[in-house]
Amino acid sequence: MLQVAFIRENTEAVLKGLEKRNLKNAADLVTKTIAADESRRAIQTELDAVLAESNKLSKDIGQLFKSGERSKAEILKKKTVLLKDKSKDLTESLQNKAMELQELLYLIPNIPNEIVPAGTSEEDNLNILQEGEIPVLHEGALPHWELAKKYDIIDFELGNKITGAGFPVYKGKGAKLQRALINYFLDKNNEGGYNEVQVPHLVNEASGFGTGQLPDKEGQMYHDAQDNLYLIPTAEVPVTNIYRDVILKEGDFPILNTAYTPCFRREAGSYGAHVRGLNRLHQFDKVEIVRIEHPTKSYQALDSMVDHVKGILKELNLPFRILRLCGGDIGFTAALTYDFEVFSTAQDRWLEVSSVSNFEAFQANRLKLRFKNNEGKSELAHTLNGSSLALPRILAGLLENCQTPEGIKIPIVLVPYCGFELIN
Repeated sequence: MLQVAFIRENTEAVLKGLEKRNLKNAADLVTKTIAADESRRAIQTELDAVLAESNKLSKDIGQLFKSGERSKAEILKKKTVLLKDKSKDLTESLQNKAMELQELLYLIPNIPNEIVPAGTSEEDNLNILQEGEIPVLHEGALPHWELAKKYDIIDFELGNKITGAGFPVYKGKGAKLQRALINYFLDKNNEGGYNEVQVPHLVNEASGFGTGQLPDKEGQMYHDAQDNLYLIPTAEVPVTNIYRDVILKEGDFPILNTAYTPCFRREAGSYGAHVRGLNRLHQFDKVEIVRIEHPTKSYQALDSMVDHVKGILKELNLPFRILRLCGGDIGFTAALTYDFEVFSTAQDRWLEVSSVSNFEAFQANRLKLRFKNNEGKSELAHTLNGSSLALPRILAGLLENCQTPEGIKIPIVLVPYCGFELIN
């Protein structure tokens, strides 16, 4: 969430940033936000004056009683009753205006970093790196959903029977490969300095607001209405919320965490061949990395995260590319995002497997995540997160790119984790 003081003092820059996001009602939102803030501050000023007058009268009444001027004191007491009623009304108005302001601020996305390219959709994302050789497959090569059926390692129909579409059942070597990937990703993250944590898979409303998943404008979160809890769409939510309402010391930075969780997304409106098989699921496994950084170090940290994910994909020997997302494709809370995509040879398309983002102070402002600098002043920290990695499309890419006439060859780095070299 942007700070209202920043919006007020940098209105033109905010509007310019929101223009890069193609936010059509940006000017209206910003105008309403500034007006709500001005109104809130005016009410606060009036309330402060009423309370100050009331306090002065209370002292005067005490002095009058001491000096025996009871009648004058009684007159002032009547004034304090009126002031008390007025302060009550002003307090209620202030609370309502503060809530109105907060709701407006929740609707304003983060300002993109200056290097974010302009654009309206994923077609305008900037390809900044491509590595790895795209394999030439043998005649009769299959997409991963056909391979899953051929080798009986993932059962989409069984998942549909148990729950519904988008909830596959992993079987035999498919389940072992899935577990191997999770353990491999966690080990690589541990080696990279990330501290492993296990977190809840449901979060409360405050956690959802803290990282920007709420308000859920696109209806993508599964919600338990009875307990008002949300199934997590990513481990970013519970891991980052570990630091909600926390004041850090400057010496605490950097803070690096990693977590494996299942993730749950409704993916409303997702249809067609491009979401077939593992390409888009309602429940999927993902290993996440999350960093809390000093504001002066967050972009250096972002580069480090990108290099970390790049190293894992190289070890898996998967052809990949890195995209810098344009203003029209970047997430609501992010200031800068890099997407990693692996090439799915059998589908002849790129599949997103990771997003690595710097949110700057946007989430920290919602979370009230601050630190005391060396001068003793309070500042907002910066938060970052990245997939390291999301499993479904990594698995799809591995199955398709590693297929041979004899079976699916397991990448060398995964063999110690899964205990076999070939799925056949």
